[in-house]
Amino acid sequence: MKVKEGAERVKVSSGFDWRYPVLFRSLHRFPTMSDTYPALDRALLQRLHALGVRPADVEERFVRGTGPGGQKINKTSSTVWLRHGPTGEEVRCQRERSQADNRAVAWAELADRVETRRRLAAAAAEQAREKERRRHRQKSRGQKARMVEAKHHRAGHKALRRRVASDD
Repeated sequence: MKVKEGAERVKVSSGFDWRYPVLFRSLHRFPTMSDTYPALDRALLQRLHALGVRPADVEERFVRGTGPGGQKINKTSSTVWLRHGPTGEEVRCQRERSQADNRAVAWAELADRVETRRRLAAAAAEQAREKERRRHRQKSRGQKARMVEAKHHRAGHKALRRRVASDD
C-alpha cells in the first residue's frame, strides 16, 4: 500500500490580502480499501479483508486470452491472472469478454480458494488433535479384558512352537 505524501497547492481568494494568493499545505493521506482494491464490490472487499488477503501479496496481470473466440480474444488482454504469494494460489479467468468482469470473477475465485485452503487446514489440525486425544485416552475395562484374553490366546499359539522334548 502506498501512502500519498507531499505538498498541495491551494489558491486562496482573500478579499483584503492580494499579495499572497497561493498557499501550500502538507498532504498525508493513508490509502483506503477502495484504493487498494479498485473497482471491486463491497462484499468482496470485506471478504478479502476478513481472509487477510493483502493487495501487496497478490500479483495481478492482464494477459491475452487463448482458445476459441477468434481475433477479438487474440488481440485484447481481457484475461486476468492473479497469484497470491503466501499461499501460492493462482487464478486465471477468461469467462467474460470484459476485463473488468473477469477481474471481479478472478478476485472472487481467489477468495474462494484461500477460504477453502484455510478451512481444510483447520479441519486437518482438528483431526490431528482428535486422533492424538483418542490415542492417549484410558482403555475401558472391557477393552482391557479383551486385550488380556487375546494375549493369552496368542501365547497358547506360541507355546506350540517350542522344541519337542525327547523321551530318552
